[in-house]
Amino acid sequence: MVTQTELLTKKGAYIQQMFGSIARVYDLLNTILSFNFDKSWRRFAVKVSDVSPDARVLDVCTGTGDLAIEYSKMLNTNGRVVGSDFCYEMVRLADQKLRKRGLVDRIRVLEADTLHLPFRDNSFQVSAVAFGIRNVSDLKAGIGEMTRITAPGGRVVILEFSQPTNPVFKLIYYFYFKKILPFIGRLISRSRFNAYSYLPSSVLNFPDRFGLRKEMEGCGLKDVKIYPRTLGIVTVHVGQKP
Repeated sequence: MVTQTELLTKKGAYIQQMFGSIARVYDLLNTILSFNFDKSWRRFAVKVSDVSPDARVLDVCTGTGDLAIEYSKMLNTNGRVVGSDFCYEMVRLADQKLRKRGLVDRIRVLEADTLHLPFRDNSFQVSAVAFGIRNVSDLKAGIGEMTRITAPGGRVVILEFSQPTNPVFKLIYYFYFKKILPFIGRLISRSRFNAYSYLPSSVLNFPDRFGLRKEMEGCGLKDVKIYPRTLGIVTVHVGQKP
């Protein structure tokens, strides 16, 4: 079995196996473990993207496609959304969800690695990711790829878990995040990879909101705005490509 130490190396094969093992309960656990806040976080990320109705949008690490679906609600018939993920099980479930909701004409999903996106430079107005860039083995390269395929004047949008700053809330939240969340996740997912123990460990090893802004700026993005949500549990970063 893959250990937590191995998962934290972010080796692609380990991450693929882990997410494949929880794909069937991924949406359910997102709702339960976030107390249903995950939907409002995605809606807010889309709102601050300032996306035009006829835009082309890429959602990397799309999982089961929820962020892609939120973007599609902002687009007219000329707009298009593409969702990519390197975990086959997630892409399969996303495709099933889109077919069930009659969205296959507006959203296309495909299996692709965020570190090697199969798109030409400047192909999208917005490239976005929700809770996925933290799992990419090379953060700078991942953001760099998102920047590459974004057109000049377009935006790179990152919604990711972050660390609360209020001392009292931080204490309460960390108890839930480190103790309760992994227990519930393990109980429901039955994942042999302990995916929901990896989650808090990966967040605590990830750059804070200011560190992530610096990474985005280092990839050539400018005017990177930071939007903490729900007392800092998550943060949306929006950077513009010159």
